[in-house]
Amino acid sequence: MPMRDSTGKAARLDLQRIARHGVPVELEIEIEAVWPQAFDWEALAERAAAALCQVAPELANTRLSASLLFSDDAEVHVLNREWRGKDKPTNVLSFPMLTRQDLLALPQDGPPELLGDIALALETCAREAAEKGVPLEHHAAHLVVHGLLHLAGHDHVSSDEEAAAMESLEIKALALMGIADPYGDRDPPSGSPTGN
Repeated sequence: MPMRDSTGKAARLDLQRIARHGVPVELEIEIEAVWPQAFDWEALAERAAAALCQVAPELANTRLSASLLFSDDAEVHVLNREWRGKDKPTNVLSFPMLTRQDLLALPQDGPPELLGDIALALETCAREAAEKGVPLEHHAAHLVVHGLLHLAGHDHVSSDEEAAAMESLEIKALALMGIADPYGDRDPPSGSPTGN
């Protein structure tokens, strides 16, 4: 079933554009925690990757794969402590395997390449979605897009310019899925600031 936006319109993924640019990064998805069974999390993640490949075509390389773990706070807490030295859970973790330069230089032909790993924490995601007043599946889609952009070498910590560029890609990808701007200050269709 396609995701619907707030007006009930079907998601706006351009499958012809995906066909021209290649399939999005192949996701190897594992659901370990008890994410609500009323929603197809694998299909959501695949749609998020497809939407993202429309705005970040470097991810449409048919050689790429990434693992995506739908987990819980306890597991993500352990990963965050082990790999980042932060003794707390977080909403999403990304572990890139390629540098941005290597990704951009990766030819379409050749053996498979692992882009990296992503882990989402259910309780933190659910709490944040409730705080924002958005459906859990919309927030999870945002975090999948966010995590994939980190795997592709995007950053939001180093500079305001890089953060704005990453947020713009997130907003555009989510708009293709019919999901409103998660930052609340831009119109979903264009990604432009509201009122401009």
